[in-house]
Amino acid sequence: MELLWKVLLVIASVGLIIVVLLQKGKSAGLAGAISGGAEHLFGKQKARGLELFLERLTIGLASAFFILSLVVAYFVKS
Repeated sequence: MELLWKVLLVIASVGLIIVVLLQKGKSAGLAGAISGGAEHLFGKQKARGLELFLERLTIGLASAFFILSLVVAYFVKS
């Protein structure tokens, strides 16, 4: 049972790393701050669907990683 939780933890951690690396940075220095503010004000509709999906997937994988870390720590300790 302990091995199953550890495997799930590794899968969640690798998935989290991949999803975070796929996301685009929020700013690129001063130019990113200026254009990012304009995009925020006027809205950027081009790739919002993918960004929203990656954002929600990141939240889900981070939650899974946190919970699985606690479960693995419990099983290893006992």
